[in-house]
Amino acid sequence: MSSNTIARRIYDFLKDIPPFTFVDEEALLRIASRVEVQYQPKGSIIFDRGHQPRHRFFVLKQGAVELLKPLAPDEEDDEEEQLVERCGEGEVFGIRPLLAQEEYSLRARAAEDCLLYAINTEGFREVLERYPEVLHYLANSMAATGKREVEYGLYPNTNNQTGGARTDINPTTTTDLLELQSIQRAREPLTCSPNTQISEAAELMTEEDEEAIIIVDEQQHPLGILTDRDIRRNVATGLYGRKRPISEVMTQPVVCIRPEVTVADIQIAMLRYDIHHVVVTEDGTNDSPVIGLITEHDLLVRQGNNPAILIHEIRRAKDPVYLEELRFRAEQLLVQYLDQEVSIGFISTIMTEINDEIIQRCLSLSLTELRKKGRGGPPCNFAYLSLGSQGRGEQLLRTDQDSGLIYADQVNEEKSEEVHTYFLELAQLVTAKLATTGFAYCPGNMMASNPQWCQPLEQWKEHFGRWMSEPKAEHLLNSSIFFDYRTVYGDASLGEQLTDFIFQRLEDSRIFLTLLARAALQNPAPLTFFRNFMVERSGEHKNQFDLKARAMMPLTDAARVLVLEARQGKINNTFRRFEFMAEKEPQNAELYQDAAKAYEYLIRLRAMIGLQRKDNGRFIEPKELTRLQRILLRNTFTPVKEIQSLLEIRFQLKMIR
Repeated sequence: MSSNTIARRIYDFLKDIPPFTFVDEEALLRIASRVEVQYQPKGSIIFDRGHQPRHRFFVLKQGAVELLKPLAPDEEDDEEEQLVERCGEGEVFGIRPLLAQEEYSLRARAAEDCLLYAINTEGFREVLERYPEVLHYLANSMAATGKREVEYGLYPNTNNQTGGARTDINPTTTTDLLELQSIQRAREPLTCSPNTQISEAAELMTEEDEEAIIIVDEQQHPLGILTDRDIRRNVATGLYGRKRPISEVMTQPVVCIRPEVTVADIQIAMLRYDIHHVVVTEDGTNDSPVIGLITEHDLLVRQGNNPAILIHEIRRAKDPVYLEELRFRAEQLLVQYLDQEVSIGFISTIMTEINDEIIQRCLSLSLTELRKKGRGGPPCNFAYLSLGSQGRGEQLLRTDQDSGLIYADQVNEEKSEEVHTYFLELAQLVTAKLATTGFAYCPGNMMASNPQWCQPLEQWKEHFGRWMSEPKAEHLLNSSIFFDYRTVYGDASLGEQLTDFIFQRLEDSRIFLTLLARAALQNPAPLTFFRNFMVERSGEHKNQFDLKARAMMPLTDAARVLVLEARQGKINNTFRRFEFMAEKEPQNAELYQDAAKAYEYLIRLRAMIGLQRKDNGRFIEPKELTRLQRILLRNTFTPVKEIQSLLEIRFQLKMIR
């Protein structure tokens, strides 16, 4: 086959993939003619952390590629890797060489047998100059796709001495992206004189927790900039002494912008000049005073409609007040997903991840607070558990907290009280921070800050053992909350040991499952209404329909009983439990699938109502719903009734009433 034929086939594939879609046929054919076709068998390493990139990036023609990073910054053990992103066919990855000459920060591994197109970056750089749309695409993808740029470290080069680089940027677009003013207020500039010693500048940066310092003259005009990366490259390596003046290592001249330019202008400037900091001056040149600093991270943060960006910012948060703001932005994201009718499976996964990150950040902040108080680190391994709806990965709205804390059993009895006091104090700090973020305290005190639910593993086993051997009303209620636990922080093996214990006890506790199934029938399907709903007849919510108790709980409780009977302890989510049961029992697959769809709709409806009213969406009035919503809600009652009938037959519940 001729090289022209191969190039044409490559062209036909690339022409429909951004950013190649912005390039004309002639230019794209030139790019295609320089493409190297590679086959990578499953498990092979395409590039690795610490390797210098060759002059190419990749487009995945066939297969799948995993981008991986160590769990800890200094950990290089293959078994301790975290999946950052999984690339599918038609996706572009490894684009760092196009933007910067830096080592790879991730490992790219073939998850399947792969066919790759290696794109020559030297030829592609010509495209950047000729086609501004490509620059716009790359600029927007830096914020809009977030995850690669944040985790993959897609940061332009800031080599010292940029030579004759242009130092002022004019507005080039009138798009409706966020204005620079909102970013400028978020980051005040840290400045120093050119005679400041490097060590003094580093101390200032550390004190102010800033990643860059701007060097200015007496008129506050920018002369240069020093970043964390500059210090690592030029000082930590011994090229320059710590006592040398900062003017010797600063990057100069700096790229300056005017206050009125848009985010898009900043993104393009960063791509064009291989930088990730721009200085805001009064007139956009280095001949006027500095008034602000914009970093690549600032741009990512302002694009708040991307979950990866939100999660990255949650991990950087320093107080629960800011976490509350980020969770509010997550709810704005939720509104968009619901409006666009994104699948509930995807929505619940994203919102659960965001909630988990908030919990984890509150734990990290609380542990730091304890260390500052002189209490030290955790005295033993522990696991922080989410219970109830968050434990099931179904908490789309900010409802009340349900949590628990397990810690390792103590060999030394003398230290038991000391250890318990430490973890109880930790839990109290965490629940207080979560309350600040908008997750209310549990009215029933089902939280880790309650001494009853902050216990060693052995005590947790005693709790569950007692509930299962003495299944009275209170114990069954506890079971409905605590059996949906999930470790969100700490030693997951503690939760796994508890799960193993529960399943061991189930072998001798058929009566427990039977009574749990009977409890699942306490709220029968409301099939008796036509024009009106079966509403509450008294109390605070008189004439309102209890969406949780009347429709959602019967499905949640039934799914829990079914997976416990099936000895499946790794699936908490209700509709995924039904999907599992559909595979396990093909004869009932249609019923389980209908139940899963019904529950997905109920979650969606509750979230929509809650967001409209700014509450938890549990109680609804018939007049709030459209005619279609009423019909769809009524349709969910049929699988509720059928699932309850299945439980009644399977556990022979008529015989024990």
